[in-house]
Amino acid sequence: MNDVCVLLLGETSEALAERLSASGYAPLLGEPGLKQAAEDGCELVVLSTDWGARIQELRHNLGPVPLLLDIVEDSVPARSEVLLQGGDDFWLSSAGASDLLTRLRVHLKLQDKQRPPRDLLQLGDLTIVPSRHEVRRQGTTIALTAREYALLELLMEHAREVVSRERILATVWRDQQGAASNVIEVYIRYLRQKLEAEGGKRLIHTVRGRGYCLSDGPPQLG
Repeated sequence: MNDVCVLLLGETSEALAERLSASGYAPLLGEPGLKQAAEDGCELVVLSTDWGARIQELRHNLGPVPLLLDIVEDSVPARSEVLLQGGDDFWLSSAGASDLLTRLRVHLKLQDKQRPPRDLLQLGDLTIVPSRHEVRRQGTTIALTAREYALLELLMEHAREVVSRERILATVWRDQQGAASNVIEVYIRYLRQKLEAEGGKRLIHTVRGRGYCLSDGPPQLG
């Protein structure tokens, strides 16, 4: 499952699905979605208030995936109730989908930060040493800016998978800058120019409507 999969449960799920799809997520809806998530996994779960009582059941079926529960009003008692029920975070449906999208980006960024570090990342003739922020291709060191490196490392950590714009913005950019611009495309172009400077074949592929994929062959689109 290469897209960022979000399970939507409760009375707000259908209304949210279209907005999340437009923002680069792959929503799963209702009981059928729950069954699929239990089998294949998902990265985030968004709950309407009517699902608060079933959080423990979801924990049992889905494991330690972040659960975000809708609250009617932003108050200390309401936040406390979310935690008491076993949720990880809350969202305000009354604030619109933008509040939820912001929280989803935060949790995606936390997930990437918590990913166990690796001493060496390699794809074909491209090698990254994360501890030194060193990038080499065909034995030649490639100088990257901090932002370029962060973007390349993210793509390498998900090599041969499609990485959505939302995940890139959440991990490489800390806010919403670029959400309505071409900032990602600009940095992808910078990386391609540097990685292909010595005649190497293209490794960063654009998957229209979904995101980008670092692969030494055709992207896996399943």
